[in-house]
Amino acid sequence: MRVWMPVPDRDFDTTEVAVPWRTLREAGHEVVFATERGDVAPACDPKLIDGVIFGRLGAKPPAIEAYRELERSPEFNAPVAWGRIEAERFDGLVLAGGHAPGMKQYLGSDELQAKVREFWALERPVGAICHGVLVLARAGVLGSSRTTCLPKPMERGAYLLTSWRLGRYYRTYPAYVEDEVIAALDDKHQFDRGGLATQPFVVEDGRYVSARWPGDAGLFAQRFEALLSAGPRPRPAAATPRQAT
Repeated sequence: MRVWMPVPDRDFDTTEVAVPWRTLREAGHEVVFATERGDVAPACDPKLIDGVIFGRLGAKPPAIEAYRELERSPEFNAPVAWGRIEAERFDGLVLAGGHAPGMKQYLGSDELQAKVREFWALERPVGAICHGVLVLARAGVLGSSRTTCLPKPMERGAYLLTSWRLGRYYRTYPAYVEDEVIAALDDKHQFDRGGLATQPFVVEDGRYVSARWPGDAGLFAQRFEALLSAGPRPRPAAATPRQAT
């Protein structure tokens, strides 16, 4: 199976990219990275490698190890341009997140949103985590889907914890991610914040799986890979979000 993973030139979340990449690769899938212009290797948010504050609050060592491995991979060092993506040639799509300013290139791209709409219409597996769900919301495809994303309490808490040193680093946009995602849904009850942050959580809705933050990345990657390997399946009719812990 071939999966495409668009990312900005810089500042994406280390864990949310490297962990799904490693899971998919180990399962025998091909991952194609895509940036706005292509050809040049992108880079994650460096604060997540070195530590957001005083060497802490960054990515966990296993995720950093996966990212260092990713940096050496040929697919990461030769991304294609968003405009060259042919949606029908891929079996899956993963949309990762991140907080830092460089993410706006990815989250605000009309070109990328158009490509995402093309892929969504094919009804093939899509996975989105954290700010990555914003790409789907802004592409106008979520509609009747059940989903999660970075919850408002998590986003607000991270901002309050770090703003004294980093300003609005943890507030990519004035609006909270959760508020913008809910506004893109047909019914606010389609959104699920999940439980405690310490417990990995995803929401599955047919061919779509979503998660909240880097702490969910392992489960998110596993569930997306299982969805990809299972092939097409009908969307469940139930309105209550299905959660996994």
